[in-house]
Amino acid sequence: MDSLGRTYIIIDSDTLHTAFLPHPELVHDGPLRDIDYEEIAGELGVEAAAIRAVVEIETGRLQKGFNADGSVIINFDLPVFRHATSRRGIDVRFIESEALEPINIKKYGSQQAAQHARLRAAMAIDTIAAMESTFWGMFQIGGSNWKLCGTASREDFVERMKRSEYDQLSLFANYIRNTGLLTHLKNKNWAVFARIYNGPSYAARNYHNRMAAAYRKYKKK
Repeated sequence: MDSLGRTYIIIDSDTLHTAFLPHPELVHDGPLRDIDYEEIAGELGVEAAAIRAVVEIETGRLQKGFNADGSVIINFDLPVFRHATSRRGIDVRFIESEALEPINIKKYGSQQAAQHARLRAAMAIDTIAAMESTFWGMFQIGGSNWKLCGTASREDFVERMKRSEYDQLSLFANYIRNTGLLTHLKNKNWAVFARIYNGPSYAARNYHNRMAAAYRKYKKK
C-alpha cells in the first residue's frame, strides 16, 4: 500500500495501482473461447461439452450471445409480461403498446430487431416487468432469476447480459449452482435438467433428447 492508502502490485519492476486493473470479466469481450468453457466447467466440476449442449439448445448451433449489431440475443415473452404486470397491479388491457401486439418481423427486418422493439415498448410500461419477462443471452435465462444469478439488481443482471458472453456464462454458472441444477448437469440427467430449466413442456419439445445428442457431439470434439 502506498502513502496515500492505495494498493498496488509490482510486475517486472513496474508499479501498477490495482484500481487501474480491469475487472477480470471485462477482458473477455469477444466470443467465448474453448478455454473459457473449460475454465467455468472446471470450476463447476462438469464437462465443457455439457455446457455447450445447453447453449446449442437455447440459441442454436451458432452458439452466440449477441446479434451482428452487438445487441444481446433476447426473447421477450408476452404471456409472462402480462402475468408480471398483473402482479404489479398494472392492467394492460387498456394500454395501447407495441409490446402487447404480435411480433412484427416484417416491420423491423428480423426476429431479434422486432424482439428488441417489443422490449423497449414494454420498458415504457413497466421496467421491472419488462426485464423479468425477457430471456437473455446464450443461455436464455429469465430476468426474474437475477438473484439466483448472483447479481445485485435487475439492472445489474441486464447490464452483465449485455456486456459479454463470458458474463453470460458466469451468470449461468451461478444460476445452476443456486437452483440445484448443477447435480443434474454433472450426471447428464437431461430429462430432469430440461424439466427444471425449460419447464414442463420440455418433453413435447424434445429438449432432453436434443441436449443429450448435442452433448455427445461436443464430447467427440
